[in-house]
Amino acid sequence: MSSEVRVPALPESVADATVLAWHKQPGEHVHQDENLVDLETDKVVLEVPAPVDGVLAEHKVAEGDLVEADAILALIEAGASAPQPSRQKAADAMPAATADAMPAEPAIATESASATAAIAEHQPMLAPAARRLVKELGLDASQIPGTGKDGRVQKTDIMSWLDRKENEAPARTPEAPPPAPPLTDPTLPGLSGEAGRPEQRVPMTRLRARIAERLIEAQQHSAMLTTFNEVDMTAVLDLRTQYMQRFESTHGVRIGFMSFFVKASVEALQRYPVVNASVDEKDIIYHGYYDIGIAVSSPRGLVVPILRNCDQLSMAEIERGIGDFGNRAAEGTLSFEDLTGGTFSITNGGIFGSLMSTPILNPPQSAILGMHKIQQRPVAVDGQVLIRPMMYLALSYDHRIIDGREAVQFLVTIKETLEDPARLLLRI
Repeated sequence: MSSEVRVPALPESVADATVLAWHKQPGEHVHQDENLVDLETDKVVLEVPAPVDGVLAEHKVAEGDLVEADAILALIEAGASAPQPSRQKAADAMPAATADAMPAEPAIATESASATAAIAEHQPMLAPAARRLVKELGLDASQIPGTGKDGRVQKTDIMSWLDRKENEAPARTPEAPPPAPPLTDPTLPGLSGEAGRPEQRVPMTRLRARIAERLIEAQQHSAMLTTFNEVDMTAVLDLRTQYMQRFESTHGVRIGFMSFFVKASVEALQRYPVVNASVDEKDIIYHGYYDIGIAVSSPRGLVVPILRNCDQLSMAEIERGIGDFGNRAAEGTLSFEDLTGGTFSITNGGIFGSLMSTPILNPPQSAILGMHKIQQRPVAVDGQVLIRPMMYLALSYDHRIIDGREAVQFLVTIKETLEDPARLLLRI
């Protein structure tokens, strides 16, 4: 009996998906819940598992095709076994001398085939990012130990394995350096143009194209302004240094800067609710909850998963949630729910060395906070010039509903809270 493999349900904001890569070909045996194909949307990469055990009968769509929700992707013959070449055909295909030498009951060959099938059934599970890396580098995934759930191989596992292999490899002799292809050769695959002036044209990923659309949308449909301030990070740094080891031993997670900024943002959002609001045509929607988007990098581009109910989370829970977002973004396993909603966003360009920037709104949100690099700078403190760890802060906001006074006071609240973290406990 044939079983249909269909595109899973897509959110209202996602109209279709692109068939990114097939992992099983027609005629191959598949197991229930084994990943058959990756679908790329403008938010995440979806894995589509096999609904039953059986043999993949046919692909209904090809890589690169656009598919909508509930479209048929493939057919599986439930309960069937992969076809095996007959013993006579195998013998006919071999040289005559070899065929004559084959025993009547090839027990060894049967055992070998069984062993091969058993190995095939126990191929390691790969996260989408890991699968692409294995394919690009031509690696044998069975040699790479996985640290994910149920032994799942993650991208970080591959990078660690490659580092170990590189350290174990004998040093090359300077007399025989490995040959390197010329970087300016226009005959290289994917390159075109005049000699010495190569060019390469590649299509945007769906995520990159969607990011471009949303950036243009934010600038065209909002009156975006940015206000700046700077914060002395001395108190936060001292607090982290004093309690870092105790915090990690108690909660099992390191304390970073982001949890301080999330807590300070919640305090400021509670004082200035319009910054936590959004615009719906001619209405302003005030949100009584604090779902904060945390911008993180992924192999496919910047994504903004949502940390929900931040006013109810401890700093340890915030750090744990952000760490989980970072890992799943690298693996490409963030879900639609992780990326949906949000009332305010925080982005940290400082991890890349940015000293100052103007972050762009994440519609329909009305404000976004930009963190930047901590830099030792001379500042005036009580009439004296001192060297302090300073960070520029930027708040981009929609001037249609947020006045400059509210934006400035919001940013000042964050500054004052970070410079005196005791305010978070005393609510002053």
